Amino acid sequence: MIDTDAAIGFVVAKGDPIDRARLAHLRTGATASEEILTSVEAGQSRDGGWPAVIGGDVASIDATCFRLAELDDLGGLARPAARRALDWLASRQGSDGTWDEHPSLADVAPPWAQPGDPEARLFVTANAAFWLLVAGREARASGPLDDRPGGAYAGMAHAAAEALRSQVGYDGSLPTFLVAQWLAGAVLYRQEMYYESARIQMRLTDRMPEFTAADTAWLAASMRRVGVPAEDSLMVAALRRLAQTQRSDGGFESDDGPKFDVHTTLTAIRAVLAR
Repeated sequence: MIDTDAAIGFVVAKGDPIDRARLAHLRTGATASEEILTSVEAGQSRDGGWPAVIGGDVASIDATCFRLAELDDLGGLARPAARRALDWLASRQGSDGTWDEHPSLADVAPPWAQPGDPEARLFVTANAAFWLLVAGREARASGPLDDRPGGAYAGMAHAAAEALRSQVGYDGSLPTFLVAQWLAGAVLYRQEMYYESARIQMRLTDRMPEFTAADTAWLAASMRRVGVPAEDSLMVAALRRLAQTQRSDGGFESDDGPKFDVHTTLTAIRAVLAR
């Protein structure tokens, strides 16, 4: 079993004010202060996205999805900044249902978001579709409350899911990065494309022993965010893997260095405390 109290203690001891605000929201549902939310929203471009680098002129799909994830952890998805970001993501979708980063970002985009790369295209598509599905109904960017998956963005989310479904192999794999596998599985699950999602989930379950703490936390939090039940075999395996990778200080190790350990620990807490 994961020692949730120890993980919470690690965040309290090592985290900054934003980290502690995220923890408060995950534990109690409390929305962060205006000061915290405004600081997270800083740098948003006029068109609604966030640039790949501070001070950049071109908004990035990957960076915008990251900011939406931060706002989600702070209870801020219903704010105007989130609505503008979702509108911007929707405006960037291609006619085939996919997304791709702007060509001008080639020199600054990470490997998983390189414009023009087929693997990266699947990742940013799964990531953008995930946030349209998760945040679309809450943000209500246009029109009356829409109960369809993705709310006002239901059509775009469905087109993305179809594009992702077409890439699922017989063994449940997709020709893309590991993180895109579970994001695609989450998107397909939310779109009730259960057969393809189940194939992806079975493959991920088989591979679970090789996952890092950071991989497992992100996978588990993503799946829980779209409603995959805790009793699901993938979730059982993921929570078991998290328990195996938790350190004696209560934290979970990031793949990007110690300064991101608090973020990974918060993601693990989200997976455990998901409502």
